Amino acid sequence: MIPYIRTYRYLPNIMDELMKDDCHGGRTEKSIRYSAPPVNVKETENGYDIEIAAPGFEKDELKVAVDKSTLTISSTREEKSIKKDLNYLKKEFGKNSFNRSFELPENSETEKIEASHKNGILFIKIPKKAIIQIPVQEVEVK
Repeated sequence: MIPYIRTYRYLPNIMDELMKDDCHGGRTEKSIRYSAPPVNVKETENGYDIEIAAPGFEKDELKVAVDKSTLTISSTREEKSIKKDLNYLKKEFGKNSFNRSFELPENSETEKIEASHKNGILFIKIPKKAIIQIPVQEVEVK
């Protein structure tokens, strides 16, 4: 049985999961190539941190874009070289794509978002806008 969260996250791949091509529990070619990577999102005092597991992806294969209040992380990677004369019994390497989008909170400073890539993890830092404290002003009653 597919857990609920997995069913929701991989909705387009439900039929692929049900009709597996490997009787030993393997995943189909489509579910491997188009599954979304797992993420960690945390809020800190100064902003929000997103970590995306993207093993095997180089930093130039990852795209981070902000459109208004939506942050989108995506990648499409083609297989570099294919040797036609090899007789694979199972082939899971090849084109690999993903796309994840996040709605940013209103207090995000979208102009100052930073991204870095290290050891197969994409790190994204989203700073919070500074909160301006307006001092309480007492008004003299006359």
